[in-house]
Amino acid sequence: MSMSRGRVEDVYEAQNDQRLDELHSKIRTLRGITTDIQQDVEAQNLMLDETGDRFSAFGNSLLQTSRRAGQAFGIGTGSLKPWRIAMLIVAVFLAFWIISKVLRWWWGSPAV
Repeated sequence: MSMSRGRVEDVYEAQNDQRLDELHSKIRTLRGITTDIQQDVEAQNLMLDETGDRFSAFGNSLLQTSRRAGQAFGIGTGSLKPWRIAMLIVAVFLAFWIISKVLRWWWGSPAV
């Protein structure tokens, strides 16, 4: 009877070793997955940081551009430059209209 007990213990020991190897394999797989997840998260965080930096740089550039445009057009309190620009636009349109009327009259008149 002790011989059969020894065999049963050997079988149990072999099964335990096999299950331990399976568990070790699953732990290695899980470790690989967590490492991949960590690397992916770090890559995404880096991309988000770069995107945030780009948006900040774009916002600063847009702010500087709007300040320069405000200075160029004299937009602000007590400024007359926008009125000058509006009057210039109206004058250009009037000049084109008058020139077109004169050219129509000139080309439309019969030759003598």
